[in-house]
Amino acid sequence: MAPFALEVTRFGFSLAGLLSPGFAGRLAFSLFCRTPSRRPKDGKAASALARGAEQLAGAERIVLPISRGTVAARRLGAASTDAPRVLIVHGWGSRAEYLARLAADLHKAGAEVVLLDLPGHGHSSGRHLNLRLAAEAICAVQERLGFSDIAIGHSFGGAAVMTAIGGIFPGACRFEPGRVVLLAAPSNIHWVIDGFCGMLKLRPSVRRAMVKRAEAVAGCPVDALDTVPIAARIGREILVLHAEEDKEVHAEHARRLEAAGPHVAVRWANGLGHRRIVAAPDVIAEIASFVFDDGAGIADEPEQRLSSSC
Repeated sequence: MAPFALEVTRFGFSLAGLLSPGFAGRLAFSLFCRTPSRRPKDGKAASALARGAEQLAGAERIVLPISRGTVAARRLGAASTDAPRVLIVHGWGSRAEYLARLAADLHKAGAEVVLLDLPGHGHSSGRHLNLRLAAEAICAVQERLGFSDIAIGHSFGGAAVMTAIGGIFPGACRFEPGRVVLLAAPSNIHWVIDGFCGMLKLRPSVRRAMVKRAEAVAGCPVDALDTVPIAARIGREILVLHAEEDKEVHAEHARRLEAAGPHVAVRWANGLGHRRIVAAPDVIAEIASFVFDDGAGIADEPEQRLSSSC
């Protein structure tokens, strides 16, 4: 948000918070869920989008209905029926094209790969997204294309994958992948909410009203969106890849996930930040090893390409 627009927004919420904290909280949640423009932010992003589109040019295009519009997916089919099936879910403000190199390399190695555009992103409809809606979109892929052997989520996409697996949303289906890869993913929604509220300088009463609205939409307490208890409960092998210097999602999120149990392995991809991690050759090699080696012993024998947390 531009500095002037941010100051105007802060003033508006300050005034609304005095007059009606409940209304301000509902408005804050709506803004919290509003997705950014699909246009590339700069020339570098435009070039990355063009390269990704070229890499996915031969992919099958799939449109899936959800409760609020449609979501788009791209599928790179496999040459054999026993190939591992991989679902890739992007982060906030991203889209399938930005993870095309990861998808293309896994496909070349023999995997069937599906990339999902979350609601409000890429070729999907809408301008709003929350974790419940993301879980619905992920489950729509599962219902149409079948179960995934591996689910890979970057940033918000990682949290979406984990909450969809957790089955915490009443009335929603449960996502059932075999194993999971989390790239620079947040583990605790309270930290995300705190960052948003801090940016807008929201009053505590407005924050409480915003959380209340979030819980009404999700159908569950915000505390249930914590992915660490979900990781501990499901017992699936989870590979966590994170850079310790990540400025958008603090490394503490990865450390929290590691505490969920020995089935969670953390690898530090230092120097790659929050976004470059999705296309780094060493990271892709680490993911490919996990995909094609059935995750055997991930907590026991750290790969040499990236550093373990031990």
